[in-house]
Amino acid sequence: MDLVEQLIKIGHLKSPQLISAFRKIKRRDFVLSSGQSRAESDSPQEIGFGQTISQPSTVVFMLELCQPKVGEKILDIGSGSGWTTALLAEAVGPVGKVYAIERIAELKDFGEQNAEKYNFVSSGRATFVCTDGSKGLPEFAPYDIIHVGAAASRVPPALLEQLNVGGRLIIPVGTTDHNLVLVTKTGPQSFQEKRIPGFIFVPLIET
Repeated sequence: MDLVEQLIKIGHLKSPQLISAFRKIKRRDFVLSSGQSRAESDSPQEIGFGQTISQPSTVVFMLELCQPKVGEKILDIGSGSGWTTALLAEAVGPVGKVYAIERIAELKDFGEQNAEKYNFVSSGRATFVCTDGSKGLPEFAPYDIIHVGAAASRVPPALLEQLNVGGRLIIPVGTTDHNLVLVTKTGPQSFQEKRIPGFIFVPLIET
């Protein structure tokens, strides 16, 4: 059974939009050559510089909470090898847009090259930027979804400001064990929050 079928069987991958994206965007295109034999396993993998490509079931869980839709504009923070960026770019379709932030220049280049295997960069569907993710990317705000793939000590206020009303922010928060925090912006200065415990992520470095 391949990775996608495993994720469907265990009940994590449900939405037709995301099932289609996971079937098209192959994880093996986003791991190091040394990790090819484990690309279909439900486990995190090192991608260098102390960073990882997240466990597929965790990625699925976060994206199902976000529910990306065709035409949406998304900010993907901590883009790493580019896998989640590519999944999101596929999910939002040719009229959508994903901005990917990675603070490590070599990984930003790696993720960009991987995403271009699906023509997402040259088509304009995905743009990669090397900067501090905790500050977001205000020049392209507001966003319908902000996805953060690294753990912060708190929800950065800048990210809340950069959400559209009705937009969703998913971010791991904590110091050792992390809660996944889903924030929905219900008004210009009002938010609803849901916390789900039991996750571990690399830290979001704030400068």
